[in-house]
Amino acid sequence: MSKIIVGVADVKINNNIGDILVTYALGSCIAVVVYDARVKVGGMLHLMLDNSQLNSRKAKEKPAMFADTGIPLLFKSCYKLGAEKRYMAVKIAGGAGVLNDNRFFKIGKQNITAVKKIFWKNNVIIDGEDTGGNFNRTVELHMATGKVVVRNARKYIREL
Repeated sequence: MSKIIVGVADVKINNNIGDILVTYALGSCIAVVVYDARVKVGGMLHLMLDNSQLNSRKAKEKPAMFADTGIPLLFKSCYKLGAEKRYMAVKIAGGAGVLNDNRFFKIGKQNITAVKKIFWKNNVIIDGEDTGGNFNRTVELHMATGKVVVRNARKYIREL
């Protein structure tokens, strides 16, 4: 079994049932996880910000940094390995209020809202989520089963 790390502003797609995709220390960032059980194709996106218009140059260099460019990249990359939208389970985690998250600066909440809005506009149902709060998360996608596990430093473990 091999762990494949999904970094910040990164996306990884996989179809090897022996692998686990994992991203660490999600704070205000969001992990979007997709999995098509028919073909055992899945992927994980670790996005930082809601809108690519914040920095169009960065969006071209690292589309996974933003919700509006990273989510389409995630889905299209899975399609190349045989996944189909109608069979893909979608799960999200993160969006915590951990960095100066006062009423004027709510990156975590903005990210959650942006992700949900994108899925709503594209008729995609979110099948599981662990968002908000004020703590970091680690998220794993087990490629053999599609199981998504969320952990934090407080020994909190949840399967989505």
